[in-house]
Formats: sequence, C-alpha cells, structure tokens
Amino acid sequence: MAPMLSGIHHVTAIASDPQRNVDFYAGTLGLRLIKRTVNFDDPGTYHLYYGDAIGTPGTIMTFFPWPGAPRGRIGTGQVAATAFSIARDAVPYWQDRLARHAVHATPVMRFGEPMIAFEDPDGLPLELTVSDGDPREGWREGPVPSGEAIRGFHSVTLLERLDACEPTASVLATLGFEQLTREGNRLRFAASGARARALPVLVDILCEPGAPPGKTSAGAVHHVAWRTPDDAQQADWRQRIAGSGINVTPVRDRQYFRSIYFHEPGGVLFEIATDVPGFTVDEPPERLGTALQLPPWLEIRRTDLERVLPPLRLPVPAA
Repeated sequence: MAPMLSGIHHVTAIASDPQRNVDFYAGTLGLRLIKRTVNFDDPGTYHLYYGDAIGTPGTIMTFFPWPGAPRGRIGTGQVAATAFSIARDAVPYWQDRLARHAVHATPVMRFGEPMIAFEDPDGLPLELTVSDGDPREGWREGPVPSGEAIRGFHSVTLLERLDACEPTASVLATLGFEQLTREGNRLRFAASGARARALPVLVDILCEPGAPPGKTSAGAVHHVAWRTPDDAQQADWRQRIAGSGINVTPVRDRQYFRSIYFHEPGGVLFEIATDVPGFTVDEPPERLGTALQLPPWLEIRRTDLERVLPPLRLPVPAA
C-alpha cells in the first residue's frame, strides 16, 4: 500500500525580532510557545515553535527569528498565505480581537468559506478560515477562550508562475493529492480520500503569470512540512519521491521529528516530517516552551549560546 500524508506537520517562516514574534503568536494569536530551541544549522539563532497544548502535528507554526533581517517579498515560488482553522462562531471574536491589537484584517470569501486575511508584524500573510467539522481543540489555557481558539492549520497557498502550475500539480499528485475544485486562477487540492475525512489535507495553487519571484527573508515562509506517522512511511516517501526524479535529502534528525526535504518544481521547499518522537521528549507537557532546549550535540555549547541568544518573556495573558 502506498504511504499517505496525514496533514500539514508544520510551517516554518522567518521573522526579525524574536520577542515581537513571541508577543504576536503567543499573545495576539493565543498559541502556546511549545519549544524554544535553536536553528540546528545556525545555532546562534532561535528556533521557536508554537501550537496547541502539546505541539500536535498539524498545529505547529515555527520561526527562525534573525534580528535585523530585511523584509522579504512574497512572490512566485513561495507560500502566499498560511491559513489556520477556526470555528464559524469565532469570526466576530477574531475581527474584534485583531482590531483591538491594531492588526489590519480583511474579510474574504473563498470556495464559500468565510475568512479573515491579515499579516504578522513582519508582513507574513496569514488567514483564519472557518472549517466546519474540525474536531481539534485549541490551547485551553491561552489568552483566547477555548471556543474561539485557533485549532490548527487549514491549508497553505502556493504562489506559482504559470509555467510551474502544471508541474507543481504533478508533484502534488505524486504526494497523493487530487484536485477538488477551482476558483478563478486558484486550484484546490486535497490528499486522496480527503472527502471521506473530517479534516482533509488542503493545499491551493495560485497561478499568477505576472507575479515577481519571491524573496525569502523576514515575513516569508521558509518551508512547508507534510506529516507522516513514522520512520518506515517516511522511508517509503523518500523512495517514491526520488523515484519520480526529484532530488531529496537524506533523513535529518530534528530532535522532535525526523525530516526529508525537496523542492517542488515552482521552488517551494517541502519537507516530510515524522510524528514521532514529539515535543515532550526533552521536557514534560506542563513545562513546554519554558526553557532553552538543545539537542545532545549542542549541549557542550550551552553557555555560549545562552550568552548570545536574547532573553525572551511570555506575554502577560490578556483578553
């Protein structure tokens, strides 16, 4: 049996100021800071993870905050928007909350779904999308009431050159996606069998012939990670992707999951990450995100890294 992707595992983006990032995602959006660690490829930089109470795959937004990083440019070969799922009754709450936090938001209808479009402090495009039937619960102990809390990801939008749309759709087919519907120059895909699931795996391709190429820096997504349950299925995916002629990396240990990476034809960096071992491997659930966590191979550098990394404070809970 061919392996199946079970959702978006995480989305990783680039930020500039780490404290401002914490204030927005743990404060304004009410996500839990579940892990403060470092970029394993650049340990002098934080890697911050946000999600639900325990960092369930499918709820995890992560950031590399490089202080002073210039603003990126959203364009082709990039994720044009990252959409979170909310309850239908939560729309008025979020319109009011974003306004009270001085976040400009725009109501949108897409494929018949009400949405709220806005940007984070670095200009990263975000959306809150009504997703009826989403069984997930947001973080109950955060600053947002549980009924209105963000439940996890709804979808991502890939912005592509016109000549890359078909090849990108072909790669999505290799990953087990099928086209569900179309609205103008936007194509919506879901993982095979998604119609039978309460929570489908959704990705949109937005074909924009006149859009400039993107520039990855602060305010841009670095990569999208798809979710697979274990190492065995990840190995199957790696073999399948390599067999289709795509250059894919060896497995890399990310402490909380294991990863393989490859670019789709339009240029967006994809990852396939395992659900295991999860974020409680190095700290208990009640302590998640409260202290700097380092992988074993970086513990020898802890003193130096703690001196370089700026201190972070969690925002004071507020309505």
